[in-house]
Amino acid sequence: MVQLEKKHVKIISVLIALVFIGSVVAIALTQSGAGIASAAGNGNVGVVDYRQIMSQHPNLQSANEQMQKAVTDAQKEFEEKSANMSDQEKANYYNQTQERLQVKQQELLDPIEKSVDDAVKKVADAKGLSVVLDKNTVVYGGQDITNDVVSRLK
Repeated sequence: MVQLEKKHVKIISVLIALVFIGSVVAIALTQSGAGIASAAGNGNVGVVDYRQIMSQHPNLQSANEQMQKAVTDAQKEFEEKSANMSDQEKANYYNQTQERLQVKQQELLDPIEKSVDDAVKKVADAKGLSVVLDKNTVVYGGQDITNDVVSRLK
């Protein structure tokens, strides 16, 4: 029974990591979709490496540490509370734990995402750019403002 619990803890950890990575990718994808049509007719196009900006955000380390603590606490809580539960009760409790951790992750990432979006907008406005796209979706052209956004965040 102890191995089953350790397996659940490992699964929780892997799922949290996947959710975090998925969130960062989703952020990058949402940033790349806006304004593509208008970019073709306008020479004032900027590009940013959204993943690089997120990875260099000054609050990301703190958010990661808080998320890691939440995962560790959730693992301990799951081990303690699920010891006498049936398999179905464990599965339900596991799902509740996952949902709580996803909410926590979103609470930690939302302010970071907002500050990145605000910094991108301010840099774009200062440089007179009407459209900013994710660098990974641009094949050619565009003014790279990634370093300017990272500097603004710091």
